Amino acid sequence: MTVPHAGGPQLITYIDRLAGDLDGLQSVMRGPLSGAFDGVHLLPYYTPFDGTDAGFDPTDHTQVDPRLGTWQDVSALGSDHTVMSDVIVNHVSSGSAMFQDVIEKGDASRWAPMFLTLSSLFPDGATEQDLARIYRPRPGMPFTAITLGGERRLVWTTFTPDQIDLDLRSDVAWEYLESVIDALTSAGVTMLRLDAVGYTGKERGTSCFMTEAATRYTQRILELAHERGATVLLEIHGHYLQQVEIARSVDYVYDFALPPLVLHALHAQDLRPLEAWFDVRPANAVTVLDTHDGIGIVDVGANDLRPGDPGLLNPEQIDALVESIHDASGGTSRAATGAAASNLDLYQVNCTFYDALGRDDARYLLARLIQIMTPGIPQVYYVGLLAGANDMELLEASGVGRDVNRHHYSADEITAAIGTPVVAAQLDALRLRRTHGAFSGEFTSDFTDTALTMRWNHGDQEVVLEADVAEGTFALLATGRENTLVCDHTTATTPQ
Repeated sequence: MTVPHAGGPQLITYIDRLAGDLDGLQSVMRGPLSGAFDGVHLLPYYTPFDGTDAGFDPTDHTQVDPRLGTWQDVSALGSDHTVMSDVIVNHVSSGSAMFQDVIEKGDASRWAPMFLTLSSLFPDGATEQDLARIYRPRPGMPFTAITLGGERRLVWTTFTPDQIDLDLRSDVAWEYLESVIDALTSAGVTMLRLDAVGYTGKERGTSCFMTEAATRYTQRILELAHERGATVLLEIHGHYLQQVEIARSVDYVYDFALPPLVLHALHAQDLRPLEAWFDVRPANAVTVLDTHDGIGIVDVGANDLRPGDPGLLNPEQIDALVESIHDASGGTSRAATGAAASNLDLYQVNCTFYDALGRDDARYLLARLIQIMTPGIPQVYYVGLLAGANDMELLEASGVGRDVNRHHYSADEITAAIGTPVVAAQLDALRLRRTHGAFSGEFTSDFTDTALTMRWNHGDQEVVLEADVAEGTFALLATGRENTLVCDHTTATTPQ
């Protein structure tokens, strides 16, 4: 069976939290979600998938966790869907066999050069200025004191003490990464998402983020992927001009500016910042509204690393946006964000997109339609697809802020969600995006302060979205159907 072109909609999902295992996911993709998605981004399913960072800290990145299935199951999914998987480039688990060997043997371990310590980068010691310059997305310094071979060392841990940073200056680290890429591509994975790659290029005298070394490492991974028939998506949160620049040299980047700009448009009734982004955004983008992480704010703010570069939103607009999200969610996002919850990030609000819009079905559907109409590959997170609300029980149980947007769905919950008008309308729109000929043609858009028109044309085929964010009204129209009206602002609350 021929794999569809990667340009159609993709689902982002944890396997266990939506469908239990890979076999269950096959059933969901070929059953209630049939026809809506060309591809699927499988969030980490390696051994173990349920570590301290929800799979982004595998002890064995080259094996499928047997509780979820096998590489053969991944290949089966790839027979009729484009499969994207994560290559966790920056770090490995402290519980991995490789790092455990370093703990036992220290520098005598074959794997010792693979891991970055303070002295690896600063053999003569680091100055206060050196350390203050390092960029980290969370409070505090990126080091953890660990005993290696009987000697107390400062090991580089950008994210958590359980995630040990790789030293990509070493051959052994590249042997490891190649083994990961080989395992994935051999199983039919054709899109690789590089997680946290911006933090890989630690260099003295820099912020250690998005350095020239990180660019070189990215290009090396790109070459490895292309040799194996795969493409690469970079996961980078940062100033919007960084995304524009990076997009020129890679296959795909995320459009992380879109979610906060859509929220700003709907909360502040102001489309001008979104219009400004459309004037410069890269075409080779993967669009999202929500992901397994929080709603990014840094992506529309001023440049922290290069003062003088303004953001797409000014500080007052960003503050108002964050407060609007907290108000719309009834304060539940505030309880899941910042110092109120662990897994602290300085640049994200932890909230489902549905709650970020106050569970307003019409405005929520409009947000999704804007995403679907925006050029690029639309990816839809499983919680967002099912119009999920903040899971406060899971947050209370785990204490991890991002878990508010990582609900475990039962089969009955999936059935109930798909039966709601707002979810049914999203699925109809995704099926339209996947199959309508207009989306292989030309895109144009027109904005006023509060109204927009987004249009795709290909020959005599056309799809048009017209909306007013002040009135909360919209209509999606398409040629080639018995009724050209696909949906409007009443659809999300009207039974199908």
